[in-house]
Amino acid sequence: MAINSPKAITEGYMQASIGKATAPASKLFVLGIGAGMLIGLGAVVSSTAASGLDNAAMVRLVSGLLFPVGLIMVIMLGTELFTGNALMVTAAIHGDITWGQLLRNWVIVYVGNFVGAVALAALMAFFGQMNIGAGHLAVYSASVAASKCSLPWQNAFVLGIFCNALVCVAVYMGNTSQETSGKIMGIFVPIMTFVCCGFEHCVANMYYIPAGIFANMNAAYSGLVAQAGINTAVLNFGTFFTANLIPVTLGNIVGGALVGLMMYFAHADRKKKNQ
Repeated sequence: MAINSPKAITEGYMQASIGKATAPASKLFVLGIGAGMLIGLGAVVSSTAASGLDNAAMVRLVSGLLFPVGLIMVIMLGTELFTGNALMVTAAIHGDITWGQLLRNWVIVYVGNFVGAVALAALMAFFGQMNIGAGHLAVYSASVAASKCSLPWQNAFVLGIFCNALVCVAVYMGNTSQETSGKIMGIFVPIMTFVCCGFEHCVANMYYIPAGIFANMNAAYSGLVAQAGINTAVLNFGTFFTANLIPVTLGNIVGGALVGLMMYFAHADRKKKNQ
């Protein structure tokens, strides 16, 4: 199996960042929607399987084994994921792209990810997917959402740092191999690790938390959610944004940028092209 060196994957991503930074906004937005839905589908399959388990350790293990399918699809299909694009800071520091181009990519892709993930959550909650287990999947989804929205702000921020450090490691590791099987394994291991550890990923939470909010809004499930003793007071978009999405997003940026900077200073040729 051919293996790319750390230097090659670092400089390769910097080169790819130029295309990401200059792509038409419409293309970035559509690819962002696609990535949001694909990450959301990873959350769907992991939630569906884990909702039938009572043991907390098994819930994390099963989720960890299944959730990585989302990022595998994202990378293999070339869609645009905000958290992975945190690595574009390397190209900005090197001078290959401007900081304005970096922010443009982040904003467009972030909004696209949000649209794709939230749309998928609505489709799952209102069109029968959460009927699985006689509505137990809806209860599980609401419980996960309430738990995430109840995290202290600083906890959500730190968990976001560790999460995206692993996601960006997965992006790099997926590029170490030139074969599909090697790429899949490179992506799988770090993503399984972050899920098992319970770290926080902003795009995944764009599915997980709205799914719980929508489950509680659906009259078919709201009674079951209330009977389960879930704190439904936090199941609203205002709490989602302020208590989870903002700190997790900031943590994800820090975690991804730290990995990118480490790889850049350790492996990249830092001599700018115009020198």
